[in-house]
Amino acid sequence: MVGTYFPGRGTLFEETYLEGKAEGKAQGRAEDRTALILRVLEKRGIDIPEDTRDRITSCTDLDTLTLWFDRSLTAGTAEDLFAEE
Repeated sequence: MVGTYFPGRGTLFEETYLEGKAEGKAQGRAEDRTALILRVLEKRGIDIPEDTRDRITSCTDLDTLTLWFDRSLTAGTAEDLFAEE
C-alpha cells in the first residue's frame, strides 16, 4: 500500500504545522513592531529607560504595539506611550 499526502486534507500534522506557522508569523510581526517603536524613539532622541524598554520588548499584543507605535511618533517621553486616554 502506498501512502500519499494531499495538502489541505486537514490532517493533525498539517493543522499543527499551520498553527505553528501562524504563531511564528505573529511573533515576527510583534518583534518588528517592537523594533520600530524603539527605533522611532531613538531617532527622535528620546531616552528609553530600561524598564520601559523591557515593557515594550515583552509585549506580544499586536494591537497594543500598534497603538504604542502611533504614540511613539509624537510622544515627548518614552513613558508617554503608556498614557491612558
